[in-house]
Amino acid sequence: MPRFHGLKLDKKPLECTTQQINQSKLDPYLSKRDFNKTKEPTGSKKNEKDTIFVIQEHHSRKLHYDLRLEKEGVLKSWAVPKGIPFEPNKKRLAVEVEDHPIEYSKFEGIIPEGQYGAGTVKIWDRGIYETKEWKNDIIEFFPKGKKITGKYVLIRLKKDNNKNWLLFKGRD
Repeated sequence: MPRFHGLKLDKKPLECTTQQINQSKLDPYLSKRDFNKTKEPTGSKKNEKDTIFVIQEHHSRKLHYDLRLEKEGVLKSWAVPKGIPFEPNKKRLAVEVEDHPIEYSKFEGIIPEGQYGAGTVKIWDRGIYETKEWKNDIIEFFPKGKKITGKYVLIRLKKDNNKNWLLFKGRD
């Protein structure tokens, strides 16, 4: 929720940009990484095309899949421990994690030992998506990738820490 913390007198209004707002959304992401040791992107680019999604196969402590949906200049991200469901009756836990920069949609490689998320990251699927609904507790989207297409839904679970969601394939 936006909050007013006071006036900043060190900049003129015309010097403020939406890129600065997007960059602050990445503060948790940036604070967990040492970019002298990892080749993960730092978040300097902005996507100008269609709204993108990416699913990355992430071999860290345990194999999981990272679902990332572009929104407001960043990739909103969820770790999906048991993989992306293909059938409507399969439900998967999706744990919300920190926003990632848009460039992460192209990232593949090894995150070095000792770094946050250490392990191998591979792109499993990617493409564009359309949003039908995006609210605080429900996201309904239609990815158009090579492996997944059709209706998908994320529903926030009320218990726990509000980071847990349920991901499932909806009926098209």
